[in-house]
Amino acid sequence: RVYDVAVETPLDEAVSLSRRLGNRVLLKRDDLQPVFSFKLRGAYNKMARLSPEELRRGVIAASAGNHAQGVALGSRMAHCKSTVVMPEGAPLAKAEATKGYGADVVLYGKTFDESLAKAQEIQKETGAYFVHPYDDPAVIAGQGTIGLEILEQNPYIESIVVPVGGGGLLAGIAAAVKQVNPKVKVYGVQTEQAPAMYLCKKENKWVTHGVGKTIADGIAVGIPGKLTWDLINKYVDDMLLVNEEDICAAMLLMLERGKMVVEGAGAA
Repeated sequence: RVYDVAVETPLDEAVSLSRRLGNRVLLKRDDLQPVFSFKLRGAYNKMARLSPEELRRGVIAASAGNHAQGVALGSRMAHCKSTVVMPEGAPLAKAEATKGYGADVVLYGKTFDESLAKAQEIQKETGAYFVHPYDDPAVIAGQGTIGLEILEQNPYIESIVVPVGGGGLLAGIAAAVKQVNPKVKVYGVQTEQAPAMYLCKKENKWVTHGVGKTIADGIAVGIPGKLTWDLINKYVDDMLLVNEEDICAAMLLMLERGKMVVEGAGAA
């Protein structure tokens, strides 16, 4: 189902980064998806499983921007109404792109978690089907196709490093990869400003944590998924934190050396 809308993206060598680190570093280029993000995979996989009755009710989602576009595009293909709640400070380009795919955009809250709560409130009022951005088996499975592609594209991969917000991407990749080749190490990375899943892993229990100001809006999540946490706890080798200064430096490095415009979440 995923490949009805998504494409298999390249696994490119980061030459200057590899040279700097004395290792072979590869970049999974899901910024080359039709909506410039991996989120299309999980959102469409979920949308494609909905019944005609569920589609008639319309769908609602909450997103910092990338999941929104995946849901909006999926809705357009399924000919159903979609509403997406985004934080008031969401990037204008992401909000406009979501509208461009035909979704109604509601700007609410200062953080993603506030937008998520509002979306769930609207869902109860309208009866629309709620498409969760990360804590759903079909969404997690859709993101996991990235892990399968990586292993097919380079069977000699030793470790995979994944940015983490709610945990859908990491859970999907880790679950898929570990079942195919358990020798591959899988690591999650969060910003110090939004360390909820990092704390879950370190404390060995599901916890929430406040979100500070961060350039990585795509992973600024204070309430991680419970399904995603279960999978991350089972399959992920370790979690790491990076600071805002280093995320900015990574964005600049990708621009200068790779000619790539990478958003904060991916740069982590």
